[in-house]
Amino acid sequence: MTPVAPLITSFLREHMPIERGYSPHTCGTYAHAFRLLFIFASKRLGIRPSGLCIEQIDAALILAFLAHIEEQRGNSAATRNGRLAAIKAFFHYVEFGVPSALAQARQIHAIPGKRHDRALIRHLTKDEVRAIIDAPDITTRLGIRDRAMLHLCFAGGLRVSELVGLPLENLSLQRTPSIRVLGKGRKERCLPLWKATTADLRAWLAVRGQVPVPELFVNAQGDTMTRAGFEYVLDKHARTCWVAH
Repeated sequence: MTPVAPLITSFLREHMPIERGYSPHTCGTYAHAFRLLFIFASKRLGIRPSGLCIEQIDAALILAFLAHIEEQRGNSAATRNGRLAAIKAFFHYVEFGVPSALAQARQIHAIPGKRHDRALIRHLTKDEVRAIIDAPDITTRLGIRDRAMLHLCFAGGLRVSELVGLPLENLSLQRTPSIRVLGKGRKERCLPLWKATTADLRAWLAVRGQVPVPELFVNAQGDTMTRAGFEYVLDKHARTCWVAH
């Protein structure tokens, strides 16, 4: 039997923040998901959380846990799927450290997400927008970029294509900060910037460095940020927010 304690400790303290570069906020939301799981498993199996073994966290127990958080805690299908995503990420990590758990991990990965209705158009509340903007870890270069990029996108109401294609030279941070945006039909508009948005953009410019492309926002390799790249960033931080609920 393989104790869970050292595995989950290294997953949350080393693998996620250091090897994968997840923000403290994301690590915290994953830790909360595992706290709920281990409390449930402890009560179900009649042992202390510190005594749990990886072999006991099988697909049947996880399915029971997912039913529990929906029925007893009132979690939505989206939140349920977020908890499951955290568990699957952990078992991806376990596969490399505990080869004997490969079959068990395979069964867990096969647990499907729960389908739920989604509105075709859903407007975010002010608090939801703020939560997404605050999600990136601004102690890292990419976290500073993500916050500035998300803040500008929301504050300026930019299309993704407008955001990722925005040239650095179209940004002015002088007396009246603004950006010039080239939209559909090559129509240009000039947008004033909020003080908070300006502050985030200044922070990004301070760490952006010398890159060979003219766009304001670049990826980790210093190349132009793509639409898919931005969608990944947005999904990552939005998922962090709703997993925490």
